Amino acid sequence: MLDRLSSTEEELHADELQQAAEAAGCTRICDCDDRQIVKVTGTLRTVTLRPRAGVPALEAELFDGSAALDVVWLGRRSITGIEPGRKLVASGRVSMSRGRRVLFNPKYELRPLGQE
Repeated sequence: MLDRLSSTEEELHADELQQAAEAAGCTRICDCDDRQIVKVTGTLRTVTLRPRAGVPALEAELFDGSAALDVVWLGRRSITGIEPGRKLVASGRVSMSRGRRVLFNPKYELRPLGQE
């Protein structure tokens, strides 16, 4: 109880995200290795349109309380429901790009609004 009172709001949010990941049977992002097929869940922190090699690419940063992972949809300018603050479950093969974990064109499931 004392830990909860002395924890910051960010730490409490990270704990909630990690508990949700465990309940959904997902891998923590900090435990994902290069070329591993994973299922992860978390909250989208940022969503940006950033072309890669002349091709449009929608990029989002997914945070699960343990680490962050970039989710990239190649050839997409926007996807309905993909917005900052939205929770989702994504699965695919993790790769490393410039020292960051990346999921390209993952299967994903948006969590319902209000029931996140």
